[in-house]
Amino acid sequence: MATPGAIAWCVLVQLTMPVYKVTVATGDILKGGTNNSISITLVGSRGERCRTTINYWFLPGTGSCPPTPSRFLPTPHQEKDMTMRCEQDLGRIVLIRLHKWRLFLEDAWVCRDIRVMGPDGTLYRFPCYQWLEGVTTAEVQEGSGKKLVDDELEILKQHRQHELKAQQEAYQWKSFIEVWPRCLNVGSILELDSNVQFSCVRATNFTGVLIFQGAFHLLAGFLLRPTFWKSLDDMRSIFSWTRGREIVPEYVARHWREDDFFSYQFFNGNNPIIIQHCVVLPAKFPVMPEMVASSLGGGTNLGKEMQEVLSQTLGPTSPIFLRSDAEWDWLLAKTWRNADFYSHQLLTHPLRTHLFGEVFAITTLRQLPTCHPLFKLLVPHFHFTLYINMLAQSVLINPGDIIDKGSGVTCEGMLLIVQQGLEKATYTSLCLPDDIWHRGVVHLPSYRYRDDAMSLWEAIERWHKGLGGSCFMSGIVAFYYGEDVAVSGDAALQAWVVDIFTNGFLGRTSSGIPSSLRTVAELSKFLTMVVFTCLAQYAAINNGQYDLGAFLPNAPSSMCHPLPAEKGKAFLQHFLNPVPEVDTTANILVALILLSSRLSGVVNAPGTYLEQRFTEVEPHWLIRAFQGQLEEIRDRIEERNHWAKLRYNYMNLLETENSIPEHLQKHFGFFWRLGNSLAAAPNSSERQLNFAGSTPDYSREAT
Repeated sequence: MATPGAIAWCVLVQLTMPVYKVTVATGDILKGGTNNSISITLVGSRGERCRTTINYWFLPGTGSCPPTPSRFLPTPHQEKDMTMRCEQDLGRIVLIRLHKWRLFLEDAWVCRDIRVMGPDGTLYRFPCYQWLEGVTTAEVQEGSGKKLVDDELEILKQHRQHELKAQQEAYQWKSFIEVWPRCLNVGSILELDSNVQFSCVRATNFTGVLIFQGAFHLLAGFLLRPTFWKSLDDMRSIFSWTRGREIVPEYVARHWREDDFFSYQFFNGNNPIIIQHCVVLPAKFPVMPEMVASSLGGGTNLGKEMQEVLSQTLGPTSPIFLRSDAEWDWLLAKTWRNADFYSHQLLTHPLRTHLFGEVFAITTLRQLPTCHPLFKLLVPHFHFTLYINMLAQSVLINPGDIIDKGSGVTCEGMLLIVQQGLEKATYTSLCLPDDIWHRGVVHLPSYRYRDDAMSLWEAIERWHKGLGGSCFMSGIVAFYYGEDVAVSGDAALQAWVVDIFTNGFLGRTSSGIPSSLRTVAELSKFLTMVVFTCLAQYAAINNGQYDLGAFLPNAPSSMCHPLPAEKGKAFLQHFLNPVPEVDTTANILVALILLSSRLSGVVNAPGTYLEQRFTEVEPHWLIRAFQGQLEEIRDRIEERNHWAKLRYNYMNLLETENSIPEHLQKHFGFFWRLGNSLAAAPNSSERQLNFAGSTPDYSREAT
């Protein structure tokens, strides 16, 4: 039996042992808690503390913290506090090991972060944001952004190596199509790592269900009509069923015949990156100056005003259509030019945002450890990109899917178009200031896309005198790199760039994509290109798809008949016959509703880093400064739009999100059901629409 003296001695020892106060937080994810056993090991620069079991289950729904204002993180996080006593001072805490164990039933757990207060009052934070599944151990490094040269301890170097090896095994490349950018080597979304798909699969949110069901209920009568359109008013009626979403389509329906509105869409429509300045008339362009002199007016001529190049040989069956022609001749000619649905849906939209975004995401996961500052910077811009792209492969671009049925291009033609698009993709075209200069549109008036996009590019990258220092990207790079030698000497960074060059652009030196980065300026520019592509460029070419495409004559997905061989003989029926049939139009419209829908609730706006992976003060200051600049841009856009008849709102920060598909992640899974239901029944009369639930209100402020 212990004597009072022995007991006192034990108590004294306990009181003099170094004490570490530990807080473990489960993620703000529905069903993110667990009833499995969780234990923790502290690893310091002088030793480690044996694993200690956390005494409380992380049961879902028992957290006491206030709800997080995020539609992706719908439940309050839970925090568990514990005290760990050690026989010796562990020194600087550099690593945490989380151990998950179960006796019977599996219950996966998502860890948000761990905070450790050392004996001297030093606070160490370990951002985690990982799912733990099965019987497993996860190692989490202290949250300061560190490059390889910053790791002094051998245990940290080993951790970095093991983490990258595991990531490269989990995220491997494959060629979906040989001539396309390479993509993730998985066969279905079920093979994706939980940390890629977590909110999509595990969160229960019925907004997407309602959007999908509502679109089908509202358009059911059109989906079952494999017939030609009977009139323009009939076409107009289809979007009147989508309450709150008809404001801009109504404007389009009123103005689509006007030449000014036709030209406006080349500047500020869904595909605003193709217009360029043409300074020389091509030899095969058979339009003579006298043909268009009356339309151009005095003080100018065709050579000055030339903007569009066509290869055409003038002849009896190949007329040149002019503004002075009969109404239906000219409307048909403009509608044919406007039928670039497959160009937008295969090149501008998927290739230059989704496919390149997937390349950026995979290379980041493969080449940058989670402690690397660029991983912390970039990963919020890739949320759900891999998940969405995997679904798109299953729904959009296979034989019999939406693109194949709704556009004027076969699957074989689609492959060729994307191949040619990749061959023409250049670093210049992806870097907005260079692209604007290269296309010769620096001083083009009323080019809202250019104005808003340049404001966002500059806010992301450049020096801002009003802030007395660096802007977001240049500030992050300066803080973590400082000098050019740190850039060229970062092995992980160089591997990341090579991976993008090799697997995204197939090693084409003609693309101008760098295969290495040597200076701070080069790194800032490249990172700005990546973030701009995922943030602003995607918004500009995605968010207006329903607005400008809901009224079929303005942007048909295909034209089924050739242009008239003779002028003066076209009438209304010649316009109604070439455009897609009623059921095809309805299918496309459902897709556009899903692609461009804005979900209700708080949006993960640009500059919002919900996962707080940075732990240093400087990055947080830069993020707040960046958010302030974005708010100024938003206010300028709002002020400009206040007086506009048709507002250009697609890069308004109220409509833009932090990564490519965040607004799709709640409901794109149901898009899969759309493709399957349509593909399963080739005859419209056989299609069954068996969806229950109330019809949602599509209320949204007009853009």
